[in-house]
Amino acid sequence: MRVALFITCFNDTLFPETGKSVVRVLRRLGHDVEFPYAQTCCGQMHFNTGYRHETRPLAESFAKTFAPYDAVVTPSGSCAAMVRDSYPPLADSSHSAEFARTVAAIAPRVYEFSEFLVDVLGVEDVGAVFPHTVTYHPTCHSARTLGVGDKPLRLLRAVRGLRLVELPRADECCGFGGTFALKNADTSTAIGLDKAEAVLESGAQVLCAGDNSCLTHIGGLLSRQHAGVRVMHLADILASEGPHPELDPYPSGAVRTAVTP
Repeated sequence: MRVALFITCFNDTLFPETGKSVVRVLRRLGHDVEFPYAQTCCGQMHFNTGYRHETRPLAESFAKTFAPYDAVVTPSGSCAAMVRDSYPPLADSSHSAEFARTVAAIAPRVYEFSEFLVDVLGVEDVGAVFPHTVTYHPTCHSARTLGVGDKPLRLLRAVRGLRLVELPRADECCGFGGTFALKNADTSTAIGLDKAEAVLESGAQVLCAGDNSCLTHIGGLLSRQHAGVRVMHLADILASEGPHPELDPYPSGAVRTAVTP
């Protein structure tokens, strides 16, 4: 199987280590991964903001760049959802048969990372070691659009030493929403504070998710409150091969304080 990594512009700019983690995990499982240098933005920000005409060349470029591959793996549920869920109606509205054909060919081959591991490779235990307490936030696109379900949880439960704890009110949005966080900052922050409070209630050392964008939003709110909880992408945990002593700054018996506005 010829596999390509779609890093996404957000990860490429801010979290390149997450892309490397995806590659490390897949190589550990015996699969080669290619990185097409021609890849750019999938166009999600343009599409969601109403710039449909400007999205089309990005979608065409995506389809052309990844056409040679059997599978396209991305550490982002939102970007995977953009290709699989938003490219088809974009192609239909273009009235271009050629564009519609390219989208129909590429969209089903794009997978969020946990989907690819569990559904395509049939793997839950990737050989990771991470002896820390973790809670998982199901991001909106992965949960509601892709239907990823419990696949990330199954992968986390198989990690050696990892203690998985439930996240209260896990199905609630974190409030990021891309440009929503910029245009509606007060609302976004209020929703994010509720999510941060739930993370603290879980008692976890680490908050995990499949989208670094959501983790950036929640993690920023936690760090501003000196909450002592770290955020890590699922791929980074699955790539881990040992403990991370820096993750718990609290001495035994210390109590985390609640997040407040």
